[in-house]
Amino acid sequence: MTDETIRAWRMDTRDQTLVLVSRDDALPECIYWGAPLPEDEDLETLASAAVMDVTGGMLDASPPLSLSPEARRSFPGQPGMMLRDGGGAIILPTFALRDVTTSDTINEGHPPVAGGGEAPARGGGRGMPGLPPGGTDGDVLRFTCEDARNALTYTATFTAHDDLITARATLTCGHPIHLDWLAAPVLPAPQLADEVIDVSGRWIGEFRLNRTPWTPGIHMRESRTGRSGHEHFPGLILPCRGTTNTQGQAFGLHYGWSGGHRMIAEELPDGRRQVQFGHAAQSETEPGTRFETAKIYLTHSTTGLNGIATAHQRHARDRIVTWPHPDRPRPVHYNCWEAVYFNHDLAELKDIASRAAALGAERFVLDDGWFGRRDDDTTSLGDWVIDPRKYPGGLTPLIDHVKAEGMGFGIWFEPEMVNRDSDLARAHPDWILGPADQIPGRQQFVLNIALPEVREYLYNHIAAVLSAHDVDYVKWDHNRVLPAPDAAQTRGTYALFDRLRADFPHVELESCASGGGRIDFGILKRTARVWLSDSNDALERLRIQHDAALFLPMAVTGSHVGPRQCHTSGRVLDIRFRAWVAAQRHMGFEMDPRELTEDEARVLQEVTAWWKANRGWMCRGDILRLDSADPSVIAEQQLSRDGARFVVFAGEAETSAQIAPRPLRLTGLDAGARYRMHLANRADAVGLSRGDPALKSGDIEVSGQYLMQHGLTLPWAFPQSMWVIEGTRL
Repeated sequence: MTDETIRAWRMDTRDQTLVLVSRDDALPECIYWGAPLPEDEDLETLASAAVMDVTGGMLDASPPLSLSPEARRSFPGQPGMMLRDGGGAIILPTFALRDVTTSDTINEGHPPVAGGGEAPARGGGRGMPGLPPGGTDGDVLRFTCEDARNALTYTATFTAHDDLITARATLTCGHPIHLDWLAAPVLPAPQLADEVIDVSGRWIGEFRLNRTPWTPGIHMRESRTGRSGHEHFPGLILPCRGTTNTQGQAFGLHYGWSGGHRMIAEELPDGRRQVQFGHAAQSETEPGTRFETAKIYLTHSTTGLNGIATAHQRHARDRIVTWPHPDRPRPVHYNCWEAVYFNHDLAELKDIASRAAALGAERFVLDDGWFGRRDDDTTSLGDWVIDPRKYPGGLTPLIDHVKAEGMGFGIWFEPEMVNRDSDLARAHPDWILGPADQIPGRQQFVLNIALPEVREYLYNHIAAVLSAHDVDYVKWDHNRVLPAPDAAQTRGTYALFDRLRADFPHVELESCASGGGRIDFGILKRTARVWLSDSNDALERLRIQHDAALFLPMAVTGSHVGPRQCHTSGRVLDIRFRAWVAAQRHMGFEMDPRELTEDEARVLQEVTAWWKANRGWMCRGDILRLDSADPSVIAEQQLSRDGARFVVFAGEAETSAQIAPRPLRLTGLDAGARYRMHLANRADAVGLSRGDPALKSGDIEVSGQYLMQHGLTLPWAFPQSMWVIEGTRL
């Protein structure tokens, strides 16, 4: 060991340090990932201190858990890449470090851009109103490694940002090869951890957190549906022992790719742990000479899961999303889908639009059914021409009415899909992705957007609608999984998004995929809103929004007040609960406003007015999940960036086991400061709440220490209801 040559580097953000080491110019490995280290830490000493002992049953030295673990070096676990030559023979590379670049000007192959990262679409801007610009990227650390024998070059690039670190891997080849697997730069997982938290789900039941114990071997999740998926959101959280929402140490990883992906959390026989993320295995269907992973987003927290959440929220909002109108407040949506479905009638839609505007809506979205001969879901996808039967004068009369009511206008597309019963499919059956005898989904198939001619057709038809009408918003849907994972399909979709955004920078795009089937930082580079779930059931939404906040900020997360009887669950919920759950995120309505009673309309107007009055600071704030002593209560605290104000949403998801509410501890406050607490919906107290807690009858002024150590004593409430408490620092 004394003759070993050690080279070491570090990368720092506010909340974490990475230390990377190359031994004898081998491919570097991460030997430290955690809380920030002192500036004068001796990295070579750390490299020596990290060396494992050797005992019986082991090799004479431990094969390195490098940024791309190499099978040819006897690494006993999942390798970082799997390759085959043109004839199908397996390639086992061994890389040597050839070059290291440390620079604050490398910008992922793009010219330096104010706001950092990739260049925003023309006319847009990064950062929400009231926040400073994103600034430039921080330090960049790039390792270039070569395998001369196989004519391969591997590059790992790390970039430090304010809240997190991004990393990606690139592989270039001297001749075409087949890529079966390429991991983004691989990192070790913590040892003082008993479980991993990954994310599963289903249609109308997205973002379900799973806690799986660490055990020897591989824990793998893989989305092979060609999108990030309801079932396998590409995120992983590694909590250390004892971590909760508000305290403890945790590590987070998110793979920003909108196609199929794979995640591996593996414990080796020697006890080391590794985490890998990459595109789904064998989703590169053609041999090539250059392959690249998506970015992986790396976070570390000493303030529990909330530290992971706020890093993701801030980075997505301030550095990923390009806002078409960053100086405008987020508008209240009205979507007509659950009011009319495919039955479009101009007079009826005008009436609905007027009622929505009276309730407080600021954007009217015309959903599916306006094109081709689209009377149900069996026909016309791909025929993006306005239906003259439903709109004999085109869309202009409806748009003019919507504008006269003071609202913007949005429209629904599903560009990546086609029905067999469509003019497009009859003219170009060869444009359908996958075999002819594949199983349809929702009576539709996928267009092969990897083909330039398909993208050109779609661009021309979408651009024709956007050019001819005053449209400021597109709901972009994706209702069918791919027949097989195909990375080229995702790249083609990105290319179509990017071209439309460049040519129509004033149009905001939303990512919808039967709800939350395509949500990730890759799609958020091209959109400014996600439709979190097709469920407008407020009880389901309460949990979905709570768990999605580990990755998504309020400003991008659409949430609508649904019908009195939910169309996906059949559940009947009070308008107050429905309205306040929608007010936790980017608020909207999606019901027939003609069903509202006078009292329901009044409540909806009042909650909408409250949301408009608070949306400025809420859209720029942090969502903090609270640790509730009562498991029936799902609670969060939205805190302004300056800490001067906050709002607590305490949702009673079900009947409590105990009679009286348990105190609810808050978080992230100044312990020495005093706060005025106000129950915003005090009038919602019911007759069975017979006592007189101070907060129920008036405002209280207490210390931050009291709020964080004892907590708020709330009035009793029915299940399926919400308390909303406003806090102001004095």
